[in-house]
Amino acid sequence: MHEADFPRISYRNPLDRPLSVIILLADGARPDVLERAIDNGFLPALARLREEGSFSTVTTAFPSVTGPAYTPFLLGRYPGPLGLPGLRWFDRTRKTARGFSNCRSYVGTEMRYVDSDLDPSAPTLFELAGPALGALSVIGRGLRRGDRIGRGVAFAARAARTHFTGDLAGWLEIDRQVGAKVARHIREQRPRVAFAAFPGIDKASHSTGHDSPAVHEAMRILDATVAEIRWDAERGGRWDSTHLWIVSDHGHSPVTAHDDLAPLEAFKDEIAKAGFTRAVLLGHDHHPSVPLLPD
Repeated sequence: MHEADFPRISYRNPLDRPLSVIILLADGARPDVLERAIDNGFLPALARLREEGSFSTVTTAFPSVTGPAYTPFLLGRYPGPLGLPGLRWFDRTRKTARGFSNCRSYVGTEMRYVDSDLDPSAPTLFELAGPALGALSVIGRGLRRGDRIGRGVAFAARAARTHFTGDLAGWLEIDRQVGAKVARHIREQRPRVAFAAFPGIDKASHSTGHDSPAVHEAMRILDATVAEIRWDAERGGRWDSTHLWIVSDHGHSPVTAHDDLAPLEAFKDEIAKAGFTRAVLLGHDHHPSVPLLPD
């Protein structure tokens, strides 16, 4: 099945579009930290959403890492069977990842392969919905060039510089600018579906801890975006037909030491004597663990 085969709904005039689904992804947000900030009155726009709707804690997909864990929101499927088994993965078939050591890494230039690595028979929400918007979304199949925010050489260079220099303030500024662009695009173009990722919470959690002042600042940026989107929709008489969801792809846990398979090599004889001959690394970079499986 190809993109052209997916059914679409088309409206010539944006004003005629009756329904809008807006998904804002608070990358790396822990539900307890987010809810506590709401309870303490720091996030008034999110508090209104919770009061009028709901607040639920659910289990994320595996692997619960940025990018692959977007698939439940955008394709309704787990990432592994769709072709995204991890943020970095080894291609045993040697057919997909033909670069260095037959390994795929979506961190860096190979991020451009995400859409082509996805199962072509599985449509994205962008492909099904018609006019759509994607902002800082690792998955973008079905989006037109003008419907993407946070793409292109200039932005990639800025993001790379911000990432590799550890510029947390730079990431929060990216969130602010992206939030403003998303709100403006929704106001002016009225897409049927909008998906926007806000990486600031995740970056701040890695840098300063999951309940730090920087994390709360990133949450306030998200809250301000929610407030602007809602104000625009209420003023335009569209709020009753707008579905606004705030979601997260994973959380964070304090990690003071890293597990690795390499040190186990020194104890391989003892492990074999104990009846454990296979080691499997489970988890992800936010909470690594190494369980040993018995024969």
